[in-house]
Amino acid sequence: MFRFLHSSDLHLGKRFGNFAGDLPGRLREARHGVIARLAQHAREQGAGTILLAGDSFDTETPAPEVRRQALAEMRHHAPLTWVLLPGNHDSLQAAPLWAALKAEAPDNVILASEPRPLDLAPGVVLLPAPCTTRRPGRDLTEWMDAHPTPEGTLRLGLAHGAIRSFSEDAVAGEVIAPDRARRAGLAYLALGDWHGAVEVDPRTRYSGTPEPDRFKHAAPGTALAVSLAGAEAHPEVQALPTASFAWRELDLHLLEGDDPIAALAALLPEERARRQTLARLVATGRTGLEGQAALQRAVAAAAPDFAFLELDAAGLATACAPDDLDRIDRGGALRAAADALLAESGDGSRSAEEREIARAALSRLYSLAQASAP
Repeated sequence: MFRFLHSSDLHLGKRFGNFAGDLPGRLREARHGVIARLAQHAREQGAGTILLAGDSFDTETPAPEVRRQALAEMRHHAPLTWVLLPGNHDSLQAAPLWAALKAEAPDNVILASEPRPLDLAPGVVLLPAPCTTRRPGRDLTEWMDAHPTPEGTLRLGLAHGAIRSFSEDAVAGEVIAPDRARRAGLAYLALGDWHGAVEVDPRTRYSGTPEPDRFKHAAPGTALAVSLAGAEAHPEVQALPTASFAWRELDLHLLEGDDPIAALAALLPEERARRQTLARLVATGRTGLEGQAALQRAVAAAAPDFAFLELDAAGLATACAPDDLDRIDRGGALRAAADALLAESGDGSRSAEEREIARAALSRLYSLAQASAP
């Protein structure tokens, strides 16, 4: 029985520049903390090897401290063996990075930077397909088919890139053959690039990122513990939790008459989990101006409990009663502005973006009017 961990897309050093305050630093530190969590899982599963299927680093030029601290943490967890494959974010085109890694890597870190077999254990051979550039444009796993190994050898593949329609970059075509494991006689093909865990076939999987970094994938971050009883046996795969932050997209659908505050309270996670949660609240349906204002106030009040909380109300239509506009003003410039915004928000000849801007402006105007009312 050969056991190993399959992970990918650590994206160490990712800046998270779209967030403010101390959150970017917290998210970067969580990615570094993945190394220790992977090591703990490997020990608990009796696995001596951890395969990282590309994009261990977020850029081709990670800061020296990001690189050095990652290697130091891996060294700390010896005798576990770490295998690092160049991905599209940290491809071989970044020659200075891989030269530095080669010079600094401890004995328990293997750089799979060449398409040549690597002996992981007696009778176990790894066939890596390192990314040569950010978008190689060809199937780098093709060499695996023709490479011979002694009969009975456990052949493992390690690659990074698009297969079928799975590509994080959304521009890559179907590069890696979906039946590469069968063609090359692989007991298991460990893939990276797609940030969600996906089973392509019983012998081919994306592990997904161990620490999510966007709202695109609903499942939490995991690593895969893989056990192989032999070259012909199907792999036994177990998903192991690895994420310290949860990224959640919450759907809030409202109908006229619904209480948005109660609906929101039922949707948000428990208080003790919020500090480690990044949430995007997607509101749809229809509610009145007072309901929209109340929802905005409630989200603003809850936001400090979360690592990040935002409201996307683009899909929330405005149900405006006659007296709603009277609460803004019964006449004058403010009422004229409110009437114009209401008309624009429901004008089908305008773009969706223009209607959303008008809706948001009307809601904001209503909130300001209520805040200043005696």
